[in-house]
Amino acid sequence: MEYRDLGKTGLRVSRIGFGGEHVTDADFATTEAVMRTAMEAGVNIMDVFMPQPDVRSHMGDALGARRKDVLLQGHIGAVLQKGQYLRSRDVKLCDEYIRDFLTRFHTDYIDLGMMHFIDTQEDYDLAFGSEYIDYCQELKRRGVVRFLGASSHNAVTARKMVETGLVDVLLFSINPAFDLLPGETEIDDLLKEELYEGRFAIDPDRAALYRLCEEKGVGITVMKTLAAGRLLDAASSPFGVALTPVQCIHYALERPAVSSVLLGAKTVEEMRQSLAYETATDAERDYSVLGRGARSAMRGKCMYCNHCLPCPAGIDIASVTKYLDLARQHGGAPDTVRAHYAALTAHGGDCIACGKCEERCPFAVPVRENMRGAAEVFGK
Repeated sequence: MEYRDLGKTGLRVSRIGFGGEHVTDADFATTEAVMRTAMEAGVNIMDVFMPQPDVRSHMGDALGARRKDVLLQGHIGAVLQKGQYLRSRDVKLCDEYIRDFLTRFHTDYIDLGMMHFIDTQEDYDLAFGSEYIDYCQELKRRGVVRFLGASSHNAVTARKMVETGLVDVLLFSINPAFDLLPGETEIDDLLKEELYEGRFAIDPDRAALYRLCEEKGVGITVMKTLAAGRLLDAASSPFGVALTPVQCIHYALERPAVSSVLLGAKTVEEMRQSLAYETATDAERDYSVLGRGARSAMRGKCMYCNHCLPCPAGIDIASVTKYLDLARQHGGAPDTVRAHYAALTAHGGDCIACGKCEERCPFAVPVRENMRGAAEVFGK
């Protein structure tokens, strides 16, 4: 298993994580088997937004003495009322479910305390303009949560949260289908086929969010990686071709600031299918096939897919381009971006202009031009 930095938290997370939602109705034996399979493969981050007592108890008991080996991503505001799941900003009710989480997981802290499901401007105002945000910060001050995060499906709202400086981690829905849609698309509309007509390039708001998180050191954990399965079927995919789970995972992991992709599994076999990413070949991970039905609209836009490699000069072309894009977005390179660029082993100025990268690129990106641009912006 490969591990990545989770933003500036100082934590290292497995790039494949476990999302517990799919074991909500599973018995203990199934839950334990799925979690054991994940942990034996090196998974060390698990998302638990579910407020239902049984699934919390099953997962907590399954962890047992291995609690210290796993980073738990728990949600502040996921509650039950009259047996129904809902999100709440009522501090008393939120605290009841946080204390329940601690009890059922046999722990006294949550590694990543996520402000739950903040999508619309109304959600944002209610969360950040009430005692709810004070409560969340107090949990962090007391050490009940080690780091404070937020979950969202809306790129515009997510950017506002990141810009407050209060968010250490962002749980966000990332896949090549959702990336086509406007940043403010409501979660209930993300699967409407008519919204995808004529859209074949990453939405600027979503691209800007990923770059902002990279700049601010906010680690992204990913949900909705398969777009509810629509990307696995050519008939429902907006690209007109079917992707594999491995390709979807790789797409998400290639976005700026992404640390871990959290995948649900209700059986051991489903968990193994996600873990298969770790042994997949470069050819199996390659998602450039998604450009077949949309290449003209994607032309010239770097997808950070590394299909251009290997570079004879040893340049990590995707990383150089990513930092160049960040600099262009800001009208100049922030100090943090300069530091990341400087840490690369080879830079834009090392390009020998052989053009092999452009021959390989499925999206006709002007790589040599970008390398010259990076050298001008960063001075090497």
